[in-house]
Amino acid sequence: MMGRQTGDQSQLFYLFNLERRIPAGHLLRRINPVVTRILGGLREKLEPFYSEIGRPSIDPALMIRMLIVGYCYGIRFERKLCEEVELHLAYRWFCRLDLDDKVPDHSTFSVNRHGRFRDSDILRHVFEAVVRACMDAGLVKGEGFAVDASVMEADASRYRGKPPDEVAWAEPERQTRAVKEYLAALDADVQPNPDRKPPKLLSPSDPCSAWTAKANKRVQFGYGLNYLIDIANAVILDVEATPARTYDEVAATKIMIARTEQRLGLKAKCLIADTAYGTGKFLGWLIEANITPHIPVWDKSGRDDGTFSRADFTFNHERNTYVCPAGKLLTTTGSVGADHVLRYRARNRDCRLCPLKPQCCPNTPSRKVTRNQNEQARDHARALMGTPAFAKSRDERKKVEMRFAHLKTHHRFERLRLRGLCGARDEFHLAAIVQNLKTLALRILGPPSAARVASVV
Repeated sequence: MMGRQTGDQSQLFYLFNLERRIPAGHLLRRINPVVTRILGGLREKLEPFYSEIGRPSIDPALMIRMLIVGYCYGIRFERKLCEEVELHLAYRWFCRLDLDDKVPDHSTFSVNRHGRFRDSDILRHVFEAVVRACMDAGLVKGEGFAVDASVMEADASRYRGKPPDEVAWAEPERQTRAVKEYLAALDADVQPNPDRKPPKLLSPSDPCSAWTAKANKRVQFGYGLNYLIDIANAVILDVEATPARTYDEVAATKIMIARTEQRLGLKAKCLIADTAYGTGKFLGWLIEANITPHIPVWDKSGRDDGTFSRADFTFNHERNTYVCPAGKLLTTTGSVGADHVLRYRARNRDCRLCPLKPQCCPNTPSRKVTRNQNEQARDHARALMGTPAFAKSRDERKKVEMRFAHLKTHHRFERLRLRGLCGARDEFHLAAIVQNLKTLALRILGPPSAARVASVV
């Protein structure tokens, strides 16, 4: 038999303690001491964001706390975030809002987020402070780093891309923050890099993003989320936003390694990465910096037509020549082309009379072999590929890949909300802050059940 609720007189007075309503094992309670200490140490840097005139503005510390909640629980929209903070007791407690405190309006929150922090590096300072907290907790060993990049879809339609010469940037509707940032970067780039090909298509709404089809995805405009992690506990040591192009991602790795050494005092003994980073130029840079490259070499010298490949030719270091399978020499003029390779050629007479010509160069008068100017670095990396340390590092590289998988699966981070390279930078910093905070809570305090038992004891 079903009963009926008969009481209709609500209680007139309540004694409610918000602090007691948050479980000891809740994620926000576990990361709150670290966030409180970090924001307290950044008080001087946050001071310029407080206004003493005009209408009361949002506390920048409150905004950072709300953004941490949003990126921690996959709440990407400002309107939804403000609604959830309004209703969720744990969110209110973490943001230091009492039951009677007013949550910022979503429009005010958006205006402050897009206007106050975009031209500053405050989120960078928060990220580095979280990394230092991980270092103080002993989670960073500094022995080996791993690097990788993942494509994040830009807030730009894949159906509205245009060739660069067809976009009228002077039109009034094009005068946006993302467009101004793109044009400013063009003006600053007085000497274009010959290694970079001009983009086929640009997004009129977010021209800094790249037209890409990486990772077997659909063609789209996107940004590259670059992570440099410490392999001991997968702590993210640095993060960089780039257009989703392999060239920019490799260049960003140099920036992250140098910045990590300068700001955190950490220098890796070895770097783990996939084949996209195995170019001769980058491998040479690593070896010069005394960093062991556990990276497969990017090598396209193999042939699938049955003819001899470059591996069938022997290089003589003393004479700077190649020796073909028939014992003939291939020499070079010593000039390096735009593709950073030396070309070694055999004499036409040697190839014309050679019985191995059908297996070597059936369609050309003589055989040509190319050699990268950083081939010694490539050979050094090849020699490491058969070692036990290299085999172990291949398994450890999965840790950085899992960072991207967790970000997209558990944090619902696959498409950007902000436009421009600065917007991508801010979003990537927030994502890395949240992931490091969760690592800190898990490694130091243990699983939530353990934290709950500890609080009872």
